[in-house]
Amino acid sequence: MSDEDSVPAEEHGSGAQRPEVGSVTQVAFEEFGLPPELMQAIEDLGFSHCTPIQAETLPHSLSNYDVTGQAQTGTGKTAAFLITLISHQLEFPLPEAPPNGTPRALVIAPTRELVLQIAKDAQHLTKYCGLKVLSVVGGMDFERQRRVLEDERVDILVATPGRLIDFVTRGKLNLRHVEQLVLDEADRMLSMGFIPDVRRIIRQTPPKRRRQTLLFSATFNDDVLRLAEQWTLEPEHVVIEPESVATDSVEQKVFLVSAKKKFALLYNLINTLELDRVLVFANRRDSTRRIYERLKALDVPCDMLSGEIAQSKRLSTLAKFREGKIRVLAATDVAGRGLHVEGISHVINYDLPEDPEDYVHRIGRTGRAGAKGISISFLGESDAFLLPEVEALLGSKLECEQPEEALLVAPKESRAVSEERPRRRDGGRSGGRSGGRSGGRRRA
Repeated sequence: MSDEDSVPAEEHGSGAQRPEVGSVTQVAFEEFGLPPELMQAIEDLGFSHCTPIQAETLPHSLSNYDVTGQAQTGTGKTAAFLITLISHQLEFPLPEAPPNGTPRALVIAPTRELVLQIAKDAQHLTKYCGLKVLSVVGGMDFERQRRVLEDERVDILVATPGRLIDFVTRGKLNLRHVEQLVLDEADRMLSMGFIPDVRRIIRQTPPKRRRQTLLFSATFNDDVLRLAEQWTLEPEHVVIEPESVATDSVEQKVFLVSAKKKFALLYNLINTLELDRVLVFANRRDSTRRIYERLKALDVPCDMLSGEIAQSKRLSTLAKFREGKIRVLAATDVAGRGLHVEGISHVINYDLPEDPEDYVHRIGRTGRAGAKGISISFLGESDAFLLPEVEALLGSKLECEQPEEALLVAPKESRAVSEERPRRRDGGRSGGRSGGRSGGRRRA
């Protein structure tokens, strides 16, 4: 499924890891007595040992206990819950196939990208199992998804909240027989305003005493803890500290630069360092589009990902990025937790994110599978006040430096391209953030 150090998980391979010489004792998957069909799929992927989140959660989840897990993206939590779902369905087959549109397991995730990645990972793990995995997300052909639900059996359903409600409301999905419920990135769903939708969905499933619930979140603040208490039954709580996500495998740099010089610095870094697979994050859609347009005008092979881009276009853009046809991908945080591309050498924060958690998720796109990565953050006038929160989350200071003068020399652009568009009186922010803190309700 992936060339990264893992069984397929939400990271296009952030599941199990190979044992290393001198490493601590690792837990082998064979110790759990998994069904042979599932073990064969895992072995085909070239992995035999668990990541910490898998080693800690699987003993409980495979025994049918509820689990709440705290772990960053990229730690293998997706593989942990997928292995649990698949094992249960293989060990307890139904005497006869349920009606179409009646899943036994339901996975809810906040973004389209993450849903599609989880479904892809599940398909790899069910290779020999005869289980049917389906995904439903907004931004893609509604009628096609409807026809699939009507015509095909579904054992594991992966969905975004909004589209899931659409199909439940229309009677195309029956959640009354869900045996296992997974809520992935609960903190993200909370910040994106999805919790009212999730509540409606959960009310359509059996009571928590009659289902297994697995809830994962990068953070467990008071709000997430209250949700976990409502939706789980005496759960085992597992915490995996993100000690290496942001520090060990990723070299972090911060450049002090005025807003007017950010683009020049970006362009010169790309050319001076000869970067061939770089991910550039900006906070707003309009900023992302301007970066893309200016780089494209300077003949830099690039593209963009943001909430305004249709899902079909996003998928084709990601394919080109993976194939190396695109050197630079400009993105909002719509890609921060759902973009999984091997070999990203650099992540550049054109803007520091307003939510420090997004900083960790952004730079986690590089430095994967034992490789080293580099993150470069531009600290402008409006970014400076965000830095202390990022440092508090990391537990360490980030050294700031002035870039060399040669890196600040503006490239020769046509005036039409280089001139900044006038900002609206409201600051040009309406609809501009992807996954910000406003809490405004949006459908995935």
